Amino acid sequence: MQYRIDMSDNILTVSLAGEIDHHNIEPVREAVDGAILSRRPSLLILDFSKISFMDSSGFGFVMGRYKTMNSLGGQVIVRGSNKRIKMILELSGAGKYVTIE
Repeated sequence: MQYRIDMSDNILTVSLAGEIDHHNIEPVREAVDGAILSRRPSLLILDFSKISFMDSSGFGFVMGRYKTMNSLGGQVIVRGSNKRIKMILELSGAGKYVTIE
């Protein structure tokens, strides 16, 4: 999986590409958490527009970043998910905590 982290106007955007599974999410999680804690954005945007597959570790990734951002008074938006991933996030209850676009 590939990822890019950008910060602009107190918004941290994480663009992900490929597949999210338990084999490849840990380095992304560490990089994103490091960026959140060092830059303290008010908004985290997770761009899933180039994600083709996500297992339950993707849900865990989203909810873990929500917990971190919430503790800092920030919000999370998941943007660009395909139909299947959006349905997984909504059915799992993530939509109660994060904005799913």
